Amino acid sequence: MKTKAFWALAAIGAMTLPGFQANAQETVVVEEETVALTEVPCKTHYYSNGGDNWFIQLGAGVTSPFVENKLPNGDQKHHLTAVYNVGFGKWFSPYIGWRLSFLGGSLHWDNQQFNHAKWVNANLDFMWDMFNSFGGVNSKRVFSIVPFIGLGGAYTWDYSDGASTVLRDNGKVKRNSWSLPLSAGIQLRFRLCKYVDFFAEGRAQFAGDNFNNEVVGAPIDMNLSVIGGFSFNIGGADFKSYNPCDYVSYIANLNNQVNDLRGALATTSAALAAAEAQLPCPEIQVQEKNTVIEAAPMMATVRFNINSARIRNEEMVNVYNVAEWMKANPEQNVVICGYADKDTGTSSYNMALSKRRAEAVRDALVNKYGINPDRLTIDAEGSNVQPYKENNWNRIVIFNNNVQ
Repeated sequence: MKTKAFWALAAIGAMTLPGFQANAQETVVVEEETVALTEVPCKTHYYSNGGDNWFIQLGAGVTSPFVENKLPNGDQKHHLTAVYNVGFGKWFSPYIGWRLSFLGGSLHWDNQQFNHAKWVNANLDFMWDMFNSFGGVNSKRVFSIVPFIGLGGAYTWDYSDGASTVLRDNGKVKRNSWSLPLSAGIQLRFRLCKYVDFFAEGRAQFAGDNFNNEVVGAPIDMNLSVIGGFSFNIGGADFKSYNPCDYVSYIANLNNQVNDLRGALATTSAALAAAEAQLPCPEIQVQEKNTVIEAAPMMATVRFNINSARIRNEEMVNVYNVAEWMKANPEQNVVICGYADKDTGTSSYNMALSKRRAEAVRDALVNKYGINPDRLTIDAEGSNVQPYKENNWNRIVIFNNNVQ
C-alpha cells in the first residue's frame, strides 16, 4: 500500500512540472486508480508520557490473622485490629499496572491465651483492570474492578509472653520472624476525577506457619485485610491513543485528488486538440518583460483530538514544515484557519474552540520557530464550515498563503 501511495503522490508532483505536457494529437485515456485501504491494520495503540499514570495511595482498614486460634475452653475468636497502608505504582497500559504497597499495624489472636504482636509488610503487586480489558478503554469510567496478585516480605516482632513456640539455637524463645507471603485480592476503584480515585480492596496473604512465630497446627498461616483510601494520579489517569486507520480517509482524499487532476488534464488536452484543429496557429511575437512568480498555494494541515486545542507531537512536523516554508519565502504571509467537527459541541462553543486551535498553531510558529507574528493571520470557522466529509477530519487547522 505504501508503494501505491508513493506513486499517487509522485503523480501529483509530476503534473505541476513545466515539462509535463500532453500531446494534443493523441487521445488521453484516464484510468482511475485507488490505493488499497483494507491493508491497514485497524488496531488502536495506547501510550503515555513518562510522568503520566503514576499514582500514590494512602489508606487504612482492619486486619485479622487466621493462625493457631483456639482457647482452652474451645472458643475460636478472630480479632480485628487496625492496619495502615501507603503505596505507589504505575499503569503500563490501560490494562496492566504494578504497585509497591506497604501495610502495617498490630496482630491479635488466641492460642491457649490472648496473644499479640506488631507487623509490617511490603508487597509487589501486579494489577489488572478488568473493565478496560472487556468493556473497552475509558479513562472516565466511574467504577472499575481491579484484581491483583503479589509477592512480599513480612516482619513480625514484639510478641507477647508465651506467644512464640519457636526457639533459637541457644534455647531462648525467638522474639521476631520473617516470612515471604503470597498475596491475592480485588480492588474496587471509584474515579472521583482525573487525578483522584477512591478505592476499597480486600487482600488475603498466605505465609508459612512461622508467620506468627508459632509452628503448630496448619502449615499455612493466612492474614486477611480490608482497606479503603484514596489514590492520587500523578499527571492524570489517561492514555493517549492512535490508530493507523485514522489516516485512511486522508489516503482516500489523495486518491480522489489524483483522479480529479488526471481527469482535468484529459479534458484540457481534448479541448486543446479541438482548438488546434479549427484555428490556425500564427506565430506569436513574445515581448520580454518582467515575470512575477507567485508562490504555490499551501494545503498543510494540523489535526487535533476531540475537544482539544493542544498540538499533538506527531502533528508538530506540519507546523515545522510551514515555518521552514515561510523562512524560505519571506514575502509570503499565512492565514491560519481553525475548524471543529459539527457532531460535538454547540456552534458557539466550536467557534471558540476552532479559534483556540488556530491560536495554538500561531503561538508555536512564533515562540518555537521564530516566525514574525505580523506575517500570521488568525481565522476561525468553528463547525459552520466542514472541509471534509469525515467529521473526524474537521478537528483541524488549515494553512493558506496570503500573497501581499
